[in-house]
Amino acid sequence: MEFSVDRDLPVPLRTQLQGLIEYGIACGQLLPGELLPSVRELAERIGVAPMTVSQVYGDLKASGMIETRPGSGSFVTSSGHARLAARPEAMELHRRIDALIDAGTAAGIRPAELVSLVSARAFYRDSIGARTKIVMIGLFTDATASYSRFIAARLGNSVTVEPLTISAIERDPAARARANSADLAVTFVNRQREVMSLVPNTKVVSISFIPSEETRKALAALDSLARVAVISRFPDFLPIMKAGVQRFAPHVEHLTGATLETPDLEGLLGASDVVVFASGAEDVLAKLQGRVTAFEYRHAPDTAEIERVLVPLINATDEERKAS
Repeated sequence: MEFSVDRDLPVPLRTQLQGLIEYGIACGQLLPGELLPSVRELAERIGVAPMTVSQVYGDLKASGMIETRPGSGSFVTSSGHARLAARPEAMELHRRIDALIDAGTAAGIRPAELVSLVSARAFYRDSIGARTKIVMIGLFTDATASYSRFIAARLGNSVTVEPLTISAIERDPAARARANSADLAVTFVNRQREVMSLVPNTKVVSISFIPSEETRKALAALDSLARVAVISRFPDFLPIMKAGVQRFAPHVEHLTGATLETPDLEGLLGASDVVVFASGAEDVLAKLQGRVTAFEYRHAPDTAEIERVLVPLINATDEERKAS
């Protein structure tokens, strides 16, 4: 992966670098076990103070995304516990019931209501046959729903995949209860720790996401003379998003990046022919005028990661179920 910061972006260099590495891991550009440049090497390469790189590495280490091995350097971890979580765990039935009761209590669900939920779920599972229940936990409703459909299509009828957003789990006790009763929760690498704290009773794994086929085609079809604006809601996502646009549209010469909070955003949009906006930055559409073309920079789950991470877990769950 190429490490660089863009001094033309309205984003602090430290935020850019941390976002570049975080989303590089989440998007599969930095793989588990990959060696990162040393603090001094990376500082010299991108032209920032070594302290800036050291602080970023410290934050990433604290979040579990990288690890330091004495005498060897800093490495990308195996998706923050995702690969460790892939090992089958034999849990006794009473522990599962206790965990469910705790989740119901935390969600404000009374015992009688919990019994009704279990009965309804048991009836449903009996009617469709045993399936592994997966929840796809993302940030934005539409995008998360598309991720869920993609995963479900790849895994087939042996699973059900429900989309849930982090905000829904935080504010809705019923959504949190559903997430905590799932067999498996799937999320982004850089959101895994947050999700694990929200759904402690469910095994949480992360997979990589890559720009969707529709996104790649739209970028490749851009006119080389078009003035393209890349808009993100999150400042730390902007550097890697802009790099992604450059990767799939290398023929475009005029490329500018901004966030929804960038001063004079409307002026930038008015001077652009095409606006590429990240999921969650749809508010930018209301600011467009004239004949500006706009499309979403949307990701899709990496099919190789689905096969490598999710399929073994599902097979293990099926074997567990058969043995019980």
